[in-house]
Amino acid sequence: MQQLRDRCAIVGTGWTNYSKNSGTSVLSLALEASKKAIEDAGLRAQDIDGVVTYSLADSVPTNAVATCLGLPQMRYYADLSAGGNVACAAVTKAALAVASGMANYVLVYRALNGSSGIRYAGSDFSRILATTSIHTDAEQQFLDPYGILIPVHHFALMCRRHMVKYGTTTKQLGAVAVTCRGNACLNERAMMRTPMTMEDYEKAPVIAEPFRMFDCCLQSDGACAVVVTSAERAKELKQKPVYIMGAAEGSGPYGRGGMWGNYWPDHAECYAKYVAPDLFNMAGVTPRDIDVAEIYDCFTYSVIVQLEDFGFCKKGEGGAFVEGGRIQLGGELPINTCGGLLSEAYIHGLNLVVEAVSQLRGDAGSRQVKDAEIALVTAGGAATTGSALILRR
Repeated sequence: MQQLRDRCAIVGTGWTNYSKNSGTSVLSLALEASKKAIEDAGLRAQDIDGVVTYSLADSVPTNAVATCLGLPQMRYYADLSAGGNVACAAVTKAALAVASGMANYVLVYRALNGSSGIRYAGSDFSRILATTSIHTDAEQQFLDPYGILIPVHHFALMCRRHMVKYGTTTKQLGAVAVTCRGNACLNERAMMRTPMTMEDYEKAPVIAEPFRMFDCCLQSDGACAVVVTSAERAKELKQKPVYIMGAAEGSGPYGRGGMWGNYWPDHAECYAKYVAPDLFNMAGVTPRDIDVAEIYDCFTYSVIVQLEDFGFCKKGEGGAFVEGGRIQLGGELPINTCGGLLSEAYIHGLNLVVEAVSQLRGDAGSRQVKDAEIALVTAGGAATTGSALILRR
């Protein structure tokens, strides 16, 4: 389990403006973020020999980006047909390619016009789900008649199960939303920089009970990218290397049925219960060693259940854990320091990797976590499948 530990590093990051209407193509966004990440690493486009991305019929493939960058050869590529659950797995794929010698410098990007174009859970995407097997095989025909159409409906049901079983409250959900917004106010990249109080949160309209508007992630146009190489090569490059200590991805049993797994053993649990042991074992650390956590927050509840299932608190105590300032900057475990998917942007989770790198480099400005050495990044929310990384400076 220790074979990948510290063998690879993230050496470059790049991003576009995050907006509600980019006015440009997804390919242009992908190229902008990719070029910035390559430049940030002190490399040339010609140095890149591997490209990884992921999408759900809403982006551009690796061969298009490689062609436009002018890469002389792709020695490794991966176009993953998946959503935010593979944001960390995509970086892992890059690291595995480097560690195995299949590539030297691998670019990982995610680009989408999720606000102005085809978006996950939009009407265009619903038609794609209805006519292809891109997401699931048969379950949707049994869910659609009952109004379970899009992610907010699935995750709201899982959240309600957690509330019934453990007494989790809407104020605890609100604590996550308010914390993320406070961090976004310190982040020049964030789409949502207007301060928000608990009263603001509680006055927002209900989207799918118990979720209100601010429990839900943004729809965003934008792209971000990272460059992965070996630990040895990283020492000679422009930026401080951020090393990959641990990586894990997977699911528990009976995951069939889209995001929420109709056959899942306990809908108050998530993928993290199953991947956490391998993740921490590979990294050689425990949850107590994590200085900052970028937790996939497609919905506020996703943060609570992941904190439990990654072992930061006992099962059922995630709601209490997020109260009292524990997850804020300066708290016991600062989370989503960029504002997360709730308030920075929804770039399907790769922006959380970018933020973790910034924290570990020590260049996050006014939102910097003091002396941050080890970071957790997660991908998947409350879903049955997901992935995660542990990074160190």
